[in-house]
Amino acid sequence: MNTAAAPARSGAVLADLLPAARHRYAVDTALVVGGAALTGIAAQIAVPVPGSPVPVTGQTFAALLIGTALGARRGFLSLALYTLVGMAGMPWFSEGTSGPGGASFGYVLGMLLAATVVGGLARRGGDRSVLRTAGTMAVGSLVIYAVGVPYLALSTGMSMSAAVAAGLVPFLIGDALKAALAMGALPASWKLAGRRG
Repeated sequence: MNTAAAPARSGAVLADLLPAARHRYAVDTALVVGGAALTGIAAQIAVPVPGSPVPVTGQTFAALLIGTALGARRGFLSLALYTLVGMAGMPWFSEGTSGPGGASFGYVLGMLLAATVVGGLARRGGDRSVLRTAGTMAVGSLVIYAVGVPYLALSTGMSMSAAVAAGLVPFLIGDALKAALAMGALPASWKLAGRRG
């Protein structure tokens, strides 16, 4: 079987550029498991935010990159694995926590949806230029907050405005920095592969 890298075609994501394998299922499984592990590792990069029960972590950045690089299906499976294993007791949610519930669990659910959404956008070329990548990351972040902030309000008894103040506003600068990193890394990866769309 041909082991050359798959040509970039309309609808391709970065993971599709990996060399074709005899057992594509094994490659996809490794990507899904690797993405879940990377998210778990990134979640341990956590900085407490004064006045908020939600820390700044690396897991949102990892989730958006995984969704974009793997595509909607593999991105969803990767974040679903991360979520289910964490709910079962693996201490790889932010700050080494596990289990369902908690003030920040809504963000985990939001990341699951966001990885799927940005993966779909990447299949439409959403990661092949700086401006498209900026839009893709912005949409992914909005999805995370659309789930995480209401969950924060419900789980803590905060008002919605208090949840926005504690669970969204303090993270906007960090999100802009993460988007800037993605805006450099993703289009550059396509350029290095010689496969700009």
